[in-house]
Amino acid sequence: MEHCNAHAYGSGKDIFSEGASFQLGAQWRDCWALQRIERLASESAVAMFSISSCYMCHVAKRLLLELGVSPTVYELDHQNGGEEMYKALLRLMGTAQSVPAVFIEGKLVGGLEQLITCHISGSLVPLLKEVGALWL
Repeated sequence: MEHCNAHAYGSGKDIFSEGASFQLGAQWRDCWALQRIERLASESAVAMFSISSCYMCHVAKRLLLELGVSPTVYELDHQNGGEEMYKALLRLMGTAQSVPAVFIEGKLVGGLEQLITCHISGSLVPLLKEVGALWL
């Protein structure tokens, strides 16, 4: 998995370190949203958080589907608490774009750029086979 930057929760940066001025309510919502993301991401071999109108999300879904993978897709604009989950993903991803967010075996791979990088480098298909998401 040399070219795939997948990391488990807790091994990345501290998402709360950016702003120590969080109020308790905001911290609770972020914590709740992260726990929900972690739970949903770990329930299937490949999970993707998306927004239904996002073209980059559509491209990521098409890539996975064309490889023969059926990802579990969570459309944040159709989820209760989707806005909080979107904000939590922004912090988790550390980028200006929080979707698509692709998880394999509960580990964050990243967005579309990271997914395509993994595919081009040849590390995506073996990873998908390893977790049982692809049978080739």
